[in-house]
Amino acid sequence: MAADRPARPEPGTIASVLYNVRRAPKRVRRQSRDFIETAVSQLFDAAVRHPHAAESGEYRIDDLARLAGTTTRNVRVYRDRGLLPPPLRVGRIALFNDTHLTRLRLITSMLDRGYNIAHVREMLSAWEEGKNLGDVLGLETAIVGSWTAEKPETMPLEDAARLVGDPHAFERLVGLQVIRVDGAQAIVTRPKLIEAFNEIRGYGVDLDKLIDLHEQIVPEIDKISEMLVRAGAEHVVDRIKPGRPLPADAEIAELITMLVRFRTQAVATVTATLASSIESHIESLVSRILADYLEHSSEPEPRCG
Repeated sequence: MAADRPARPEPGTIASVLYNVRRAPKRVRRQSRDFIETAVSQLFDAAVRHPHAAESGEYRIDDLARLAGTTTRNVRVYRDRGLLPPPLRVGRIALFNDTHLTRLRLITSMLDRGYNIAHVREMLSAWEEGKNLGDVLGLETAIVGSWTAEKPETMPLEDAARLVGDPHAFERLVGLQVIRVDGAQAIVTRPKLIEAFNEIRGYGVDLDKLIDLHEQIVPEIDKISEMLVRAGAEHVVDRIKPGRPLPADAEIAELITMLVRFRTQAVATVTATLASSIESHIESLVSRILADYLEHSSEPEPRCG
């Protein structure tokens, strides 16, 4: 009697992607760049949709806080204020589960986005009552952030040219791959960047100058990204050795989920550091402008006598 085959994993999970990769013919796996790129994209999409697939279980309060990126003190505050349901009590030990973890991540995300405790309570109540909170907040995005920061937008070439509003700048953006031209269609690969350019242009800043800044900044950003990714890669390489058998699917899923969370936290850290640095430079600039203004606009002091 043949041994029972293992059950096929749930579609859309990391396990299902790995299952399909293993079942593909070796020739396809080794020679098709598209196959590898598609599998990588599916793995990260699955990790975003199932952020704690490799973390399933019960957690003490310290572990719960760590996985949610907050503190045990905050967990207690949210529990006392009714934002988190009571944990399971086993003797004197309080055990939390994945429902607590997902809810805690959502609470933390909403507070980070400027909502207060009262707003969070109202939204969680609406969620529990079955209202479409996911559409309002983007539940998955609120928990882990989407994997792709920007989705390219396709539009008629004339609309893209009108969006930029400057033929020379349009050609420069095409050369930088910010816009790709495909016949009568244009693919705006960085729609948020174009939106930011247009807003800043409203203050009178020349578009060519903004594109110059973009060209100067991108290599520096790439250097920062390389440093951050290298730190995560060192951890992965320690556990997945080239030429050796791959670890179990659960361990691969854990590593991919770790990298997704690593990306989220790295972006948040760099963003906070950059914002702090920019604020400091703006304050210094305004101080110099104000001091210069006061120096040249003050009335002469009256003479005594």
